[in-house]
Amino acid sequence: MSAEYHFYMDDSGSRDPDRDRGTDAKGPDWFALGGLLINSEDEEAAKEAISAFRQRWPQMRDQPFRSYDIRNKSGRFRWLASLPGEQYRSFMGDLTELIAGLPIHVLVCVIDRPGYNRRYIDQYGPRRWKLCRTAFSIAVERAAKVAMHKGVRLRVYAERSDKPTEAQFKGYFDEMRRIGLPFNAANSEKYRPLSADQLHATLFEFRIKTKDSMLMQFADL
Repeated sequence: MSAEYHFYMDDSGSRDPDRDRGTDAKGPDWFALGGLLINSEDEEAAKEAISAFRQRWPQMRDQPFRSYDIRNKSGRFRWLASLPGEQYRSFMGDLTELIAGLPIHVLVCVIDRPGYNRRYIDQYGPRRWKLCRTAFSIAVERAAKVAMHKGVRLRVYAERSDKPTEAQFKGYFDEMRRIGLPFNAANSEKYRPLSADQLHATLFEFRIKTKDSMLMQFADL
């Protein structure tokens, strides 16, 4: 099989621009969509490195990596809370080295919800896009630029979610292949966006992946 790039995508946060977190909410309010981009020829090496990590930490058993559980020592990774401090630091250091050593690019688009609304609510009101449409278009175009620079095509993999969300992502992908980016051409010119022809030539396929995929788990991380 000839080389191609694969973009494994996961999201975080609510896609709704009108999301109300209530009066007691703390911290930034954002939506993020992105993950890891890898040359297909490097996937086996990446999977071997991940498998070796699992062998070093048999406490994981067959449970998938999940960022929230690891950070909070909860759920499938509640066993981290029982580790002595030095052993816990060893686990986190080993995980950090694994991620940093994988042959991947990390690409993500993060949208600040209050800033998004300040910029667009007066102009578009209830017709504002869901944040995932903007984030998907930006993140996938960035991945496509890398693939195009390497002279290969791009497959996009999104994590299994609900059918309406999966259909939306597929629609965004198909629209990019068919007519290009959805943004105002004059406003986005400074970012040197790919043309519709370039996107059509580079974007190859959109698929859904589950957490059974090792690399989709690392998109979550």
